[in-house]
Amino acid sequence: MNQDITINEMIPTDWNRVREIFIEGIRTANATFRTEAPDWDEWNKDHLAICRFVAKHDGGVVGWVALTPTSSMLAYSGVVEVSIYLTSSAAGKGVGSRLLQQVIDSSEQNKIWTIQALIFPENVASINLHKKFDFEVVGTRKKMGKLHGAWRDVVLLERRSNRVGVE
Repeated sequence: MNQDITINEMIPTDWNRVREIFIEGIRTANATFRTEAPDWDEWNKDHLAICRFVAKHDGGVVGWVALTPTSSMLAYSGVVEVSIYLTSSAAGKGVGSRLLQQVIDSSEQNKIWTIQALIFPENVASINLHKKFDFEVVGTRKKMGKLHGAWRDVVLLERRSNRVGVE
């Protein structure tokens, strides 16, 4: 599948499929604290307008990646949180690697120096994917929130650019 994958900038017409993939992640109960997918307006407002990508296979979206600012403070303008979601059919086929590499490259072109990821410890595949791209485990944030009535920990990973913000 990896050879047949194209990575494109996300456009509004991709939203329905992006949302479906997000819902698939929600249903796993290991991808997000959200229990419902937002509508386009809410999602669009929360995510940066830059560095949004979809992976397509046979013309259909099979994964996506986007960035969210971590703070509105100017000092943190180069620090973001990454969200990456794949269909179950795309898992383990290199799609996540292609998307994460694309968002890293694009983020550095846009003067972003740190990308954070908050991942449930049970989501080993996602943790390993991020580690493959030089994300380091900062620590585990204990009982960050409740999902379906149960307290959940999240692993905080961080990737510091060696090209941007190094002066």
